[in-house]
Amino acid sequence: MPFEPLIVVELALLGLGAGFLAGLLGVGGGMVMVPFISAILAARGVNAGLSVKMAIATSMATIIFTSISSVRAHHKKGAVRWDIVKGLAPGIVLGGLAASLGVFAVLKGSALALVFAAFVGFSATQMFLDKKPAPTRGIPGTSGLLGAGGVIGFLSGLVGAGGGFVSVPFMTWCNVPIHNAVATSAALGFPIAVANVIGYVISGQGAHGLPPYSLGYVWLPGLAVIACCSVLMAPAGAKAAHALPVKKLKRVFAAILYALAAFMLYKGVTAVA
Repeated sequence: MPFEPLIVVELALLGLGAGFLAGLLGVGGGMVMVPFISAILAARGVNAGLSVKMAIATSMATIIFTSISSVRAHHKKGAVRWDIVKGLAPGIVLGGLAASLGVFAVLKGSALALVFAAFVGFSATQMFLDKKPAPTRGIPGTSGLLGAGGVIGFLSGLVGAGGGFVSVPFMTWCNVPIHNAVATSAALGFPIAVANVIGYVISGQGAHGLPPYSLGYVWLPGLAVIACCSVLMAPAGAKAAHALPVKKLKRVFAAILYALAAFMLYKGVTAVA
């Protein structure tokens, strides 16, 4: 697959948009990147199932860089709950490795697309309904955070996202204010990404049909262009997050997730058919 200039333009635009959303919503940009990277690769001859797997892995790899840029902006505003980050991180690493080293390699790309659509759609519904948690509900203890982190890391590994689609609803359910939840989710993106990328690189060794310049399931040209552009835009998204009212921020989050869930549902169903 030749690396023509048009790919650079497409990836750069995707990186700018994903970086802004990473800062705005704390989702690491993965929810946006996976459908588009998959489409870019499939349009250039990569097998449909493999393109989904590579999109997930490449998306996750970019979150390593995007999360650093985004969390610095949120940290300056004092919005990151580092106590929550420390409690969730160990479970996130374990769950991420379990997904990326085991289940991810076994599942077909079409199945991963359907999993992506289901969980993103569920998260969108939770945000859109904006259910109010019980006033007495708070962040669980050490074992509860370990378990929650494991679920977040595992699901993130299957769909190539920074975990915001699960961690933000979880934290708001525990009465963490939405702006703190978004900022904390951005910080969680780093351990999620590192753990899962290690698994994607190992499990993708020897996979058939990989395009040139691939490291396991990670597509290095896509990683380089998207990461450079997304890092530039993440601080702008973080600034916008603190300027928007809570309800509008939740509705923006839900609307974007619904659209991407519908696209991946279509992709998964057509691939199965």
